[in-house]
Amino acid sequence: MVYLLTAFLASLALTLILVRYKYLHSRHCADGGLAEARKCCARPVPRMGGVALVLAVLASSAPLAYREPQVLAPLLLIWLCSLPAFMGGLAADVSRRASVRLRFLFVGISGVLAYCVLDAQVIRMNVLGADWLLQYAAISFIATLIVIGGAANAINIIDGYNGLAAVVSALIFAGFAYVAYCVGDRLLLVMSACMIGAICGFLVWNYPSGLIFLGAGGAYFIGYMIGVVAILLLGRHANVSAWFPLLLCFYPVFETLFSIYRKVFLRRMSPALPDRVHLHMLIYRRVVRWAEAGPGKRRRKIQRNAMTSPFLWAFSSLAGLAALLFWQNEPVLIGFTALFVVAYMVLYRVLVRFRVPRWMVVRKREG
Repeated sequence: MVYLLTAFLASLALTLILVRYKYLHSRHCADGGLAEARKCCARPVPRMGGVALVLAVLASSAPLAYREPQVLAPLLLIWLCSLPAFMGGLAADVSRRASVRLRFLFVGISGVLAYCVLDAQVIRMNVLGADWLLQYAAISFIATLIVIGGAANAINIIDGYNGLAAVVSALIFAGFAYVAYCVGDRLLLVMSACMIGAICGFLVWNYPSGLIFLGAGGAYFIGYMIGVVAILLLGRHANVSAWFPLLLCFYPVFETLFSIYRKVFLRRMSPALPDRVHLHMLIYRRVVRWAEAGPGKRRRKIQRNAMTSPFLWAFSSLAGLAALLFWQNEPVLIGFTALFVVAYMVLYRVLVRFRVPRWMVVRKREG
């Protein structure tokens, strides 16, 4: 598709420019000064990938204006509504002083715009009692803000290792594109294709070497787009189960929900505070056990970082495949969602209790 290719090439070129001239902006937005980043990154890395994504999606509007002008206006409107969320994240990347509340405020502004301007409103969840409550505008409005804010935060949470958030997000948009094609929704198909192209162009420079990161701006932009596509898909097509986007986005969504539960109820801390026991962090420390000391330490650290992501790509892909196969079959979708909840909890328990089976462990000794 020409839109995907345009977004890919634009993102590829823009990300290359950001990497090539990182000395102009690294002192403001490089990740090397952060404590957790120093542990899993071999060098300071700019967090400006979101800039390339936003501009690449905009660039894809050029062929769209010529080929399908009727789709251009709503796509640009969605893009414009995403800018507050992106700018809030970018401010955090550049200043490192933007509080969590301020970032959430900007994401919330984008959510309000989605509700009022795009008519992206949560009107059903296919849960007993919830759909009745969503008939009330106030409940629907709050639910919309929660979905969009939750999606933006979910992608930001899993953006911990090279290629992790980018590939998971590309798989999610691929799932949306497939179902949009099945139901004949051209707008959502084109928007998903543009996002896939933009993410893949960024991914060339992000994986495996980690030359640039998404940053909070990129993560919020992607998460916002995921939330809007999911809401519009359910609002415009009654034959799509509300459990389809939930299962398709299972890994980032459940990672966020479980993180909130762990912090609030188990650790008695604010859910906004970071910790070091996310699933991807446990895999990095307890599954990918590569020796990093000695000559070539920097190269091995980059390789170890990159080897963490495929484990979660596979996990996310399995949930996504089940969602694609049964996107209209609600009982099956609910069953698979429950199955993946159990699988996640079992995997997390195994990792946190140091009971990782030997066949799962990836080792590489010095030399």
